[in-house]
Amino acid sequence: MQELGQLPGIGARTAERLAFHLLKASDEDALGLAEAIRDLKTLIHPCRVCFNPTEGDVCNVCGDSRRDHTTICVVEQPKDLLAIESTGSYQGVYHVLMGHIAPLDGIEAGDLTIDALVARVRTGLGDGSGERICEIILATNPTVSGDGTSLHIASLLEPLGVKVTRLARGLPTGGQIEYANKTILSDAINERRNF
Repeated sequence: MQELGQLPGIGARTAERLAFHLLKASDEDALGLAEAIRDLKTLIHPCRVCFNPTEGDVCNVCGDSRRDHTTICVVEQPKDLLAIESTGSYQGVYHVLMGHIAPLDGIEAGDLTIDALVARVRTGLGDGSGERICEIILATNPTVSGDGTSLHIASLLEPLGVKVTRLARGLPTGGQIEYANKTILSDAINERRNF
């Protein structure tokens, strides 16, 4: 219960329920979970190109020749990559920063994979093909830290002559203007596009 209680979002009561569930579970189910956790820590490592977790040398996205390898979507965490992938609307590749710049938390640009991104743009894909990167899409979270991280990355990429874009912000589909807060409305006005 003590170990389960250390997991994010798991309180004392939930840890107790999980522990008793595992106690009652079949040996196969309980040991299957233990093996999955062991495999997670021993077999999974960052992709050598984009830093997305993978079992192989490169992840499934980087290894897919059908994807547009000249467009890179930069995300903070692997779960952000999964969220974008779930839309099915993006066919480029990714770069996972493994966080965002947060000086108050002791996280500086050097603690992230920003240098690897700049090197990737400078040399091409990072796989030896030398294909030119045409666009970097900054898909950091719309927070002060996410925006600061994007600004830092954009300043590093500007001298390289690559097109740098940012995800649009604004009113969600199906939303109503009267219920939107000032920040959302401001972003919607500033990020407007041709009809």
